[in-house]
Amino acid sequence: MSEATFMGVPRDRIPWFPTIDYSKCTFCMECDTFCPHRVFERREGDRKLVVANPNNCVVFCRACSKTCGPEALSFPDKPGIIALIKELHTVESAQ
Repeated sequence: MSEATFMGVPRDRIPWFPTIDYSKCTFCMECDTFCPHRVFERREGDRKLVVANPNNCVVFCRACSKTCGPEALSFPDKPGIIALIKELHTVESAQ
């Protein structure tokens, strides 16, 4: 997905993806089952779920976190990401 963009900014420059708080995670895998974008991955031999494909996460989508009963998923601050995208868009447009 390295060629993907969001609002004219390369997707890999936008740090929007979930963070898993393993102290809260019950390993129910609801987020993985729900997400159609293959953001998460289960590693063989390990019951932990990881964010293996962060750039597959749709910018500003938080739907997987709604499936998480123990609220183990968090996302970056949306206003901060919006400001970063505007800044990066300005830089990308100038090039």
